[in-house]
Amino acid sequence: MSELLSFCTVCASNQNRSMEAHKLLKDAGFKVRSYGTGSAVRLPGPSIDKPNVFQFGTPYSTMREQLMKQDVRLHQANGVLKMIDRNVTIKEAPQRWPYIGQEPQTTQGLDFDIVFTCEERCFDAVVEDFMNRSYNDTSSKIDRKLIHVINVEIRDDYDNALIGGQGILDLAQQMAKKVEEANEFNQKPDQKDSTSIQKNYELFEDDIPDILAAWQKDHPNLPLLYSVCYN
Repeated sequence: MSELLSFCTVCASNQNRSMEAHKLLKDAGFKVRSYGTGSAVRLPGPSIDKPNVFQFGTPYSTMREQLMKQDVRLHQANGVLKMIDRNVTIKEAPQRWPYIGQEPQTTQGLDFDIVFTCEERCFDAVVEDFMNRSYNDTSSKIDRKLIHVINVEIRDDYDNALIGGQGILDLAQQMAKKVEEANEFNQKPDQKDSTSIQKNYELFEDDIPDILAAWQKDHPNLPLLYSVCYN
């Protein structure tokens, strides 16, 4: 798959929707990271008003151990153990979106081209954070990295995460195909430098609205939002 695009998937807890999309993109050969925008990881508990709350950075294996001790039958029935079993094969622990001002302050993980959020409030949080970064950046740099933030609205349950994750994979593959076509069409045999690749990537960016419109027709039950941000 194309190495010219890198992706990030985001939901509230970096537990279900973003992790299903992370898995599918990773299995397809894409470079991908995932995050959660919430203040903590919240999973279903014994009752609706008693969720299980974990801090970001808590290993998925630790979550599994605690939930097994709490009520194995409940967490098998609600699909949480199935989600965690998937997650431990992808990475060690859920990660929080690295908001500006968050300790420790870091830009690690923001070197991607496309951010897929899975809920409107997550989309709003990511876009606002990029705006804050631009506003608070006192450096004189002119050439900022352009990042495309796309929300695919996915209901937060295991089955809908499967459907939404496949939709995100389809969109990522369409984008990768387009950027590869732009690169092959405009690349001269003796011209494989980074400048020419960047120009071809910019040509691909012009096609993004058309790609999104075509994808939305094929996925009417997964509403889209789109914003361009700078980092």
